[in-house]
Amino acid sequence: MSHLDPHPPSQDAVIIGGGFYGAAIAVYLARQRGLKRIVLIEREPALLMRASYNNQARVHNGYHYPRSFTTAYRSRVNLPKFIRDWPLAIKKDFTKLYAISRRNSKVTAKQFERFCQQIGADIKPADSMLRDLFEPRLIEDVYLVEEYAFDTTQLASWAERELKENGVQVRYQTRATAISKGAQGALQVVVERHQGEQEVLSSRYVFNCTYSSLNQFKGDFPGVSTGLKQEITEMALMQMPPSLEGLGVTVMDGPFFSMMPFPARGLHTLSHVRYTPHLSWSDQQGLDPYEKLRHYKRDTRVDRMVRDVGRYMPEVLKAKYMDSLFEVKTVLLKNEGDDGRPILFEKHAELPGCYSVLGGKIDNIYDVFETLEAENITSIDDQEKTKFGVVNV
Repeated sequence: MSHLDPHPPSQDAVIIGGGFYGAAIAVYLARQRGLKRIVLIEREPALLMRASYNNQARVHNGYHYPRSFTTAYRSRVNLPKFIRDWPLAIKKDFTKLYAISRRNSKVTAKQFERFCQQIGADIKPADSMLRDLFEPRLIEDVYLVEEYAFDTTQLASWAERELKENGVQVRYQTRATAISKGAQGALQVVVERHQGEQEVLSSRYVFNCTYSSLNQFKGDFPGVSTGLKQEITEMALMQMPPSLEGLGVTVMDGPFFSMMPFPARGLHTLSHVRYTPHLSWSDQQGLDPYEKLRHYKRDTRVDRMVRDVGRYMPEVLKAKYMDSLFEVKTVLLKNEGDDGRPILFEKHAELPGCYSVLGGKIDNIYDVFETLEAENITSIDDQEKTKFGVVNV
């Protein structure tokens, strides 16, 4: 690229993507690693507007992953930390139930109990009033569990405040289009503003936290080596009848459903294993998932969701449909079978200092921090001091 800057990097780090992961990594780099010059690039007009918002807003405690012990166990470890660090965003004032289907379930009630015991997750048999909400011919057992929801608007407020306090420069309605190797160990990021103006940012480190757009960069960026599957998903937003208002319900473990409070809108999300995914494809460079979503005809499948869910919980038939959240969901191909949600953390050997990070669940952020702890990340200023023999004692 002819317009690459021959000078040393002017930024410590450029973070691409202002979702929860991008914002949390920027704050971590400023606070924990002492980086002074950090720029965060976000294509939307505000933070946490995409996948961080358009999801089930569930803080997992492991119950959801009986076929992936590692994911379940990490959720158990991470949940208390998440509650400690983001208390204002946590909604606890609802009853959470997990129910096991008699048919087509990949786990039986006994297996589920044993699994919860193994990961140390609390479960209790649900009382008869709660059990009566379910069709006994279809449901084998119902358990009372500890699981919470999060309010994305609260997380976005936290992100804005922390980024400002830590001197992170946030550029909204700006898109990174290319990542390349520059001179003197710098990385060059081509960014395009809303109006089409281009600029090249020179940085020591680049964190690609673009979730579904991980592979959509030109320049020297090699793409991630892990196979990704993209899905256009629909999360229905429902106003539940009074009988279900204070409840969250997940029916395991197969072609079933989940309903959770959605604090950001004061409603419930309803998702269904069969009807929530509308369209899926294997990710590839040059096929922008967000463009695909933009042109997708958003026909709701809520009628089919409600009809099926109503067989298991007749009260759901009284719920009122309000809206749908359509989004691109990105999963690692290797975890399709076990439903595991590990983080993807890739260092690009061709571009030293460039990392791609993808988290499947919000509480996975601690796995990212843990991985980053092992990385030798220093600011430009520290590097200059070391070069000239200035060492802080």
